[in-house]
Amino acid sequence: MKRFYKKAAVEPVAGSGDLYQVTLDGRPLKSPAKADLLLPGKDLAEAVAAEWEAQGEKIEPAAMPLMTYVSTAVDRVEPQREAVAAEIASFAASDLLCYRADRQPDLVAKQDAAWTPILDWAEKRFGAPFTVTSGIMPVAQPNTTLMLVARDVGKLNSLELTGLHTMTTAMGSLILGFSVLDGYKTPDDAFDLSLMDEEHQADLWGRDEEAESRRARLREEVRSAHRLICLLGGR
Repeated sequence: MKRFYKKAAVEPVAGSGDLYQVTLDGRPLKSPAKADLLLPGKDLAEAVAAEWEAQGEKIEPAAMPLMTYVSTAVDRVEPQREAVAAEIASFAASDLLCYRADRQPDLVAKQDAAWTPILDWAEKRFGAPFTVTSGIMPVAQPNTTLMLVARDVGKLNSLELTGLHTMTTAMGSLILGFSVLDGYKTPDDAFDLSLMDEEHQADLWGRDEEAESRRARLREEVRSAHRLICLLGGR
């Protein structure tokens, strides 16, 4: 799509308190589903406006991750918050960090050294233990743990859910997603932890260009989702 506007700006929504709208040549920006994009806080609105302002002669949606997130939150997450929260919480039943290698002692040692501290943090954060196993056979997590995780996921608003969903799916770990959400880990540190197995295999067998490209894309998703969370403030 060619650029159809000259100026992106931000305006407060009258009588709304701390809600803002992005405008294109004075017209309020809508979501792809034509819903109003009422953004909580000026910082987030200005960041979305900056993405629109930075577009060249052609609009490149891939260069506007924040716009993608806020649109997803309004069009897809908010109408089905409970279902989305349940989907995110379900990752706790098979979290990456709970599955250790069983036939590679050197990898097991790396996993134990890197993952045990963050599991200890998660147990304190949620107030319940996680069960760790070796191999790929599923292991049941305690019902209390799953209930407490679901409770905390359910407290998040639609934008926070959108950011957490992105990070959790990119890293295969709800625990790592929450570690970034809570500011316990940086996006890059958390993502590096999620790559423990892949990096070990790459060191053994060599690197694949396609796999490297995929990892770079997922890392950027975690970074941009973290930026969304930071712009929301209050965490």
